[in-house]
Amino acid sequence: MSQRDDAFIMNYSLPLLAVLIWSANTIVSKLAADAIEPSEIGFLRWLLAVALLTPFLLPRCLRNLAAIRPHMPRVIVLALLGMVIYQTLAYFAAAHTTATHMGIILTLSPMMVLGLAVLLGQAPTAGAVLGSVLAIAGVVLVVSGGDLAQLLASGLNRGDAMMLVAAFAYAAYNILLKRWRMPGIDTWLLLYLQMLVAVVAQLPVYLAMPRVGLNLHNLPLVGFAGTMASIMAPLLWMTAVQRLGPSRSSMFFNLTPVFTALIAAVVLHEQLNGAQWLGAVLTIAGVLLAERWTKPLRRSAVVQAVS
Repeated sequence: MSQRDDAFIMNYSLPLLAVLIWSANTIVSKLAADAIEPSEIGFLRWLLAVALLTPFLLPRCLRNLAAIRPHMPRVIVLALLGMVIYQTLAYFAAAHTTATHMGIILTLSPMMVLGLAVLLGQAPTAGAVLGSVLAIAGVVLVVSGGDLAQLLASGLNRGDAMMLVAAFAYAAYNILLKRWRMPGIDTWLLLYLQMLVAVVAQLPVYLAMPRVGLNLHNLPLVGFAGTMASIMAPLLWMTAVQRLGPSRSSMFFNLTPVFTALIAAVVLHEQLNGAQWLGAVLTIAGVLLAERWTKPLRRSAVVQAVS
């Protein structure tokens, strides 16, 4: 295997692993629904992550204050979009909408990234457009179980609206994460700074909302959310966005419902039907198509017009 192949596998394993962890965290969130309040796990996960990383990263923060200070407005925006608005709305949306709707709406995030990138001047590729359509069609099959009529018959509710805002916030997060260069702030430091902002921003909500408190039942759930989902997955994801770009990385988000369904089948003993397996195949095919077919649409249109 060549070095180029090794680099390809390494780069694309980053968003894949991040999505796998977040998919597992969806199962954790389902298990936590009856064990802890959404505002609690939303706050405590980042508090735990900050507590674990502070001994290692706070000294670096203090040493690099001069480099960090000019970029703090951008860090705050990123934290509010990716760790506060997106994560918090997803927790609260679960009380007002179905998991099916949440899965469908969340897969709009890659399309939103693509749309924002085009508005900012990036030429979309044929593979990205066709792959997005194919992948989203697959996701629809996975999360609806093949019952598209019932899915279309369900109207927009408060939870759906929350998830739309959450998906757009995360799309904007990925775009800005790629475009904003912050010299002097490496990936670990950027992640830590965003966590600090998230803790401060969510503290008032945590204090104002009802609380269950930590116990033996919900502590492991908070532990997973505060370590794997809050430290490892964001680190993998930010590195992927920096190496691959927001559009390519976000395509892997389409795999979230597929991975979630597979993990749920093992952990929660939920079964996939034929339509959902077909949807899984379509979703993976769409991601691969987007990654392999990188011909810009604009160039194709120009060539056709000239000929």
